[in-house]
Amino acid sequence: MMLDKLKQITTFVFDVDGVLTNGKILVTENGDQLRQYNIKDGYAIQLAINKGYQVCIITGAKSKSVGLRMQGLGIKHIYLGASYKMPFFQEFLNKTGKKKEEIVYVGDDLPDQEIMEQVAISVCSADGVEEIKNCCNYISPFNGGEGVVRDIIEKVLKVKGDWFIKKPSADDGSIK
Repeated sequence: MMLDKLKQITTFVFDVDGVLTNGKILVTENGDQLRQYNIKDGYAIQLAINKGYQVCIITGAKSKSVGLRMQGLGIKHIYLGASYKMPFFQEFLNKTGKKKEEIVYVGDDLPDQEIMEQVAISVCSADGVEEIKNCCNYISPFNGGEGVVRDIIEKVLKVKGDWFIKKPSADDGSIK
């Protein structure tokens, strides 16, 4: 049954802190908030976008640097400052015409639960909170910021025959 659901996926929706990052924030003396991202997650996101998949970010984070990182990966649907995520998810669905049955959502904490209970496949990082682990379809063996995003993108793209590209090069424009 999970295999059939993977074949229907066209869209990935991600939280940021605890999913694309390890959930830790370093605050500088100037008040800047610094996060680390996994480069392999970024590669998988770019490959998915290049293959025609939609990617959306819905996060409570408000930091300009988060938006810049997501834009740098080629993500067009970025919702920052989403303390309550459902209105942003509905806006994304309305803008794109996507159906919940074709969406993977990856989250790690309570603000993600409402959306996770409505999409085709909900994924949690290995270090997600228990309530989210209990409501999701798949618990990745990877912690947030350590490959959970790559894990689910790779699974979907492999099932659909989209994982590999011919002669990848940083200079050929196939991956940004």
